[in-house]
Amino acid sequence: SIKHKYEVDTIPHVLCGGFTKEETEYLLVDCHYLGIDNVMALRGDAMKDEKYFEPTPGGHTYASDLVTQIRNLNTGQYLHEVIETDNCSDFCIGVAGYPEKHMEAPSMQTDLKWLKKKVDLGAHYIVSQMFFDNQKFFDFVKAAREMGIDVPIIPGIKPIAVKRHLHLLPQVFRIDLPQDLIDAVEKCRDNKAVRQVGIEWAIAQSKELKEAGVPVLHYYSMGKSDNIREIARAVF
Repeated sequence: SIKHKYEVDTIPHVLCGGFTKEETEYLLVDCHYLGIDNVMALRGDAMKDEKYFEPTPGGHTYASDLVTQIRNLNTGQYLHEVIETDNCSDFCIGVAGYPEKHMEAPSMQTDLKWLKKKVDLGAHYIVSQMFFDNQKFFDFVKAAREMGIDVPIIPGIKPIAVKRHLHLLPQVFRIDLPQDLIDAVEKCRDNKAVRQVGIEWAIAQSKELKEAGVPVLHYYSMGKSDNIREIARAVF
């Protein structure tokens, strides 16, 4: 495993969508057996044939329910029976936060209320959705703190890599892109140039966030790591 070969913590994403509560329990027991003690508890997106998220029959509807199941397992509470064990899991639970609001939330305040619920139920840290304007992240952290959310909040960075990201990312993730970034990408002749713009923008974002004292930086690689390596070299 990555954990043992490279001594890097493996953090599986545990989803509500597509899994029953029993299947989730099996997965968590397997993770514990393998020595994995960090997980991200996520609701997940709508399936390909669904317009909106639909809970799997017998599965969780909200990430907060998933957080509760994981926390319960940490105290030896299984779904259908009390298993006598001194070897309880000790999962560190991460959840998602949305600096520009989750697309289904009616307001930022409502979204923060749900985020606080996840933390109150046992989440240990928050990883943010991607954003391209650091001020949106700083405002989000300030609002979260004012709501009483006191766990670490980790910024999520995604470097723009191809021209179609200008339309794809706002459409899929309901986020805004700064006009300076849009202008720079539109001037690029090809995707190689776009990739470089994305790297430089992410480096500038990362340096400012690091100076602001964020706990750690999380990068969305989307399966391509060469640009992330270049950003990491420049920042760290």
